Amino acid sequence: MFATYILTVNLITFLLFGLDKRRAHNGRRRIPEKTLFALALAGGAPGALAGMRFFRHKTRHRTFTLGLPAILLVQLLMAYYYYFM
Repeated sequence: MFATYILTVNLITFLLFGLDKRRAHNGRRRIPEKTLFALALAGGAPGALAGMRFFRHKTRHRTFTLGLPAILLVQLLMAYYYYFM
């Protein structure tokens, strides 16, 4: 159940990075950065990082290039603590 949740939130986050890139390219209404960060905080940090790299999107924004790896690191440390401590 938890694995399904993680896979789903990461897939959605990855796809939203691609959608936001397309909207930016076409001059359309964008997906709020708050939404992208909220999904990363909800467990979608790997999908967000993959979306950044694959779509080459948000790669010049320090909040994303530093913030998303920091979120992932904290999540990995929390998972390690939960499973091994």
